Amino acid sequence: MEKRPAKRAVVRAGAFSVRLYPRALIVGVVLVLIALTMALVNLTTGDFPVPVGEVLKSLAGKGTAGTDFIVYELRLPRVLVTLLVGLALGASGAVFQSLTRNPLGSPDFVGLTTGAASGALIVMLIVGGGGLQVSAGAITGCVVTAVVVYLLAFRRGVQPFRLVLMGIGVSALLEALNSYLIYRAQLNEAIAAQVWLIGSVNGRGWTEVVIVAVTVVVLVPLVVHYGRHLKMLALGDEMAVLHGVPVERSRAVLALAAVSLSAGATAAAGPIAFVALAAPPLAARLSSSPSSGILPAAGMGAALLSAGDWAAQNALPGNDIPVGVITAALGGVYLTWLLFHEKRGARA
Repeated sequence: MEKRPAKRAVVRAGAFSVRLYPRALIVGVVLVLIALTMALVNLTTGDFPVPVGEVLKSLAGKGTAGTDFIVYELRLPRVLVTLLVGLALGASGAVFQSLTRNPLGSPDFVGLTTGAASGALIVMLIVGGGGLQVSAGAITGCVVTAVVVYLLAFRRGVQPFRLVLMGIGVSALLEALNSYLIYRAQLNEAIAAQVWLIGSVNGRGWTEVVIVAVTVVVLVPLVVHYGRHLKMLALGDEMAVLHGVPVERSRAVLALAAVSLSAGATAAAGPIAFVALAAPPLAARLSSSPSSGILPAAGMGAALLSAGDWAAQNALPGNDIPVGVITAALGGVYLTWLLFHEKRGARA
């Protein structure tokens, strides 16, 4: 049975018009509400439980000094980093999967998060830097890896399948480099580096909040604006040109913005796996659309990572495990489901 095309509405305001897909809009709003609800729950969770009412009073500026310290200094930075990183990864994954026309075309598989990890490890283990220097190293590593993968995949243009394969190959090489860097490091440095590689929001402060917040505020509107061209680009360059889409400019802006979103997220929380891979198709299924919109995918990413952080704090009582462990486990389940679904589709 063929899927019916998603219903849409056109909202006009003078010379401007915006196409809205009601179901995708509803899904996006619900996912954002779920993410915010999980964020509120996470603010109440920890070594010192705080009732929801006290958290709300603190956020409204009417809390006690003790509650304000717990909420604003210990928990709110972590919660905001979780929301913003999930949002950035969801939006980045939606762009990459649309541009590559491949469900595996996410920052995880095309080597970007591994490249960011390499840049951070070089700063941590060779340069001896920390804090903002590690974040800068992660961003630099991500951008350099993106350029290398693009140049290796370029042959009279860039074919999506070739781009994914080159990304997987570069990612494997960088994984070997990362393993070597950890192997040659001192024990305490190696442990710290390995924890960072897993991906964690534990202990994140306002510096990380600012890094990922600036990335999201600047780039998500840009991605949403140019994202309206993704469906035309998916039909091929010739069809997109016939519909008046500036193909090369749109593809370059979207790719650069998606790389930067992934870089900012990794700089703030480390290479958290599988959120960018799973969020777009899950949002698309809820929206009854063959491809997810940018905003529903971003909302799904924020909801997934917020729920994952709650699970990370409560899976083992008294032991706050990195959220990357939870997302990796869920990612394995998702990949198994994806392959099984593709196998059934091929038989049908």
